[in-house]
Amino acid sequence: MGKGVRVVWVAALAGAGFVPALAHAQLNDPKPGQGAPQSASPSLDQPAGTATQQAVPIIPDKAFEDALPKLSDDINAPLEPLGGFQKPAQLPAAPTAPTAPVAAAPAGTQSQVPPIADEQGFAPAGPEAAEMLAPLPPLAAFKVEPVADTAEDDDKAPSIRYTTELVGLDALRLDDEFRSLSALQHGKGKAANAAMVSARAREDEKLALRLMKSLGYYDATASSSIAQNPPNSGNLRATITASPGKLYRLGSVRIDSDPTVPAGLLDRELNLNPGDPIQADRVLGAEANVSLRMPQQGYPFIELGQRDVVLDDATQTGDYTLPVTLGPRASFGQIQTAGQRQVFTPEHINIFRRYREGQVYDSRKVDDLRQALIATGLFSTVSVEPQRTGKAGPDGTEQVDLLVRQVAGKARTLAGELGYSTGQGIKAQASWAHRNLFPPEGALTVSSILGTQEQALTTTFRRSNAGKRDRTFLITASLNHQDYDAFEAFTSTLSARISRDSTPIWQKRWTYYYGAELVGSNEDRYNYSLGKRDRGTWLIAAIPTFLGYDTSDDLLNPTRGYRIKGNLSAETSVRGSVRPYARMMLEVDGYYPVTSSIVIAGRARVGSISGVARDELPPSRRYYGGGGGSVRGFGYQELGPRSPDDKPVGGRAFNEFGIEARYRFGNYGIVPFLDAGQVYEGTTPTGRNLRFGAGIGGRLYTNFGPLRIDVATPIARKKNESKIALYISIGQAF
Repeated sequence: MGKGVRVVWVAALAGAGFVPALAHAQLNDPKPGQGAPQSASPSLDQPAGTATQQAVPIIPDKAFEDALPKLSDDINAPLEPLGGFQKPAQLPAAPTAPTAPVAAAPAGTQSQVPPIADEQGFAPAGPEAAEMLAPLPPLAAFKVEPVADTAEDDDKAPSIRYTTELVGLDALRLDDEFRSLSALQHGKGKAANAAMVSARAREDEKLALRLMKSLGYYDATASSSIAQNPPNSGNLRATITASPGKLYRLGSVRIDSDPTVPAGLLDRELNLNPGDPIQADRVLGAEANVSLRMPQQGYPFIELGQRDVVLDDATQTGDYTLPVTLGPRASFGQIQTAGQRQVFTPEHINIFRRYREGQVYDSRKVDDLRQALIATGLFSTVSVEPQRTGKAGPDGTEQVDLLVRQVAGKARTLAGELGYSTGQGIKAQASWAHRNLFPPEGALTVSSILGTQEQALTTTFRRSNAGKRDRTFLITASLNHQDYDAFEAFTSTLSARISRDSTPIWQKRWTYYYGAELVGSNEDRYNYSLGKRDRGTWLIAAIPTFLGYDTSDDLLNPTRGYRIKGNLSAETSVRGSVRPYARMMLEVDGYYPVTSSIVIAGRARVGSISGVARDELPPSRRYYGGGGGSVRGFGYQELGPRSPDDKPVGGRAFNEFGIEARYRFGNYGIVPFLDAGQVYEGTTPTGRNLRFGAGIGGRLYTNFGPLRIDVATPIARKKNESKIALYISIGQAF
């Protein structure tokens, strides 16, 4: 309030001083139209020094000074509060000075009267707007979403262009790594303003320093500069200049630990030596190697402390110290189990292990045990952890038990599969399984096939890891009906086998099976003796065997390696008389990656049946060719000899060849292919009269294997052969 008073009084005084002076000028220098007569001037005979008007002050000095607020004489004193100022008393009226007569204003003019001010000298305020008087809305009502960008295109938003230049990192081969992490590079040469370019350049300075120090250049420097390129163009060039300085090397390497057995084991696995560059990836890799390799050599409880590297600027060396808590040297003890819903007892878990009690601890064998347990598919979670016992083991070791924590998973499975191929039509398969109905690992599976040309019902009992790891005991009983051009058969089968099989989780190098099979089948055939088709019933006994060797990298979608498979089955068929014979088949598959996205796959398969005439064989035991798993382009069983009624009769020998170029892009693939093959009446696959089919396929790669769709056509097609063949299934053709 005091300040306002000062302003008002100064303005009033300035105005008061201005008005008399103006009036004085008008009277002493009158002009027409200013309200003074033309003759109004001092008289020439008036005595010198006499004036017509006496100058009298409007406000006396004493009154003016009394009206001013009293201020402290101390210039360092704090200001007085505004509330302390008092409204000045009304000034005394100035004495009235005699004035000369003023002429009246001309007609039609108005005197300019200023608006009346309030006591402080301000004009009265008008009424406040209704919006200002309304209450504020609650905070929850405010919208906190960012304002949407109304720009139609980012390219229309104001921006500048810039280029990035890197100097000094090429000698260290850090250019590619720098550019992959660079803020300037990630900006793609566009920024809203120069400040943003400068900020990105400063981040890249720090990046260049980190990269150089990671290689051992601890005296490295980096700087950035921004300049217009070309000058006055508005385009910028950001330059990052790096100077590595001298390379720091290891001075001394010391491991602070208890002695190992054998001696020097830690030094050997760390493999850091004086004179080596102090490179971050090398040091971290060496420490990781210690953490990995020591548990493989009897030290499961090893712990690495925080490394210490002391740098010497004068010699550009660093002394390295690594504290290690070694823990006891251990040997394998017993199996312990834990968990509320346990699946296996320790006795059954012992079947999976590939070590002996008392053997020096090796973490690779622990990982192998864990993988074998996972492969059973009976756990929701399972872990294997070493546990100290404090018991003495052989050779100065401590016995370490393995604690298997297990939680049972869902044992029941319901699965289905749907496929289609020309010649076989639609085939739907469904199965129900309880994987541990007869513990341990005794599974019961009931499956069925419902198709246009095949129907089947099968019950299977399977005992996995039967007395030995990876050994499976299988008993199968099935009823089957097949109705194809070659034959129609009603078959019942009872079989048993012992096998070692690959699974998608646990793919094995060597696989095998051997067993026994008893088959009763009622089938129709073309009887060449009678010149017509008739039906017959056969009883077949067989001892099938299989041996396979697999170096491929994947069971359902291999990209490298090869597979060799061989089948041999000693059989006899009884229909009036006993007819012993042997069925043999050999297959070789190979996979070669041309690039990361193209794989060349090839297959060759031959088979032979010896010891029996073709017409004495049941039609379902003969060889046939054509179809999705054979020579694509031809219908199922379409290749080979045909009967007088133009139906396939099968043969005792066959050969098949196939080649594919599997091109994959993302989760999709295109596969052009060429197949060849033939079926022969004799026992030798001679390779004569080969038939070819060509086509193209599509692949959809899923987490359970590729979905295959192939379309093919015969080359040099003959009468009544398929024009186009379509195959849909899961997995590659071979």
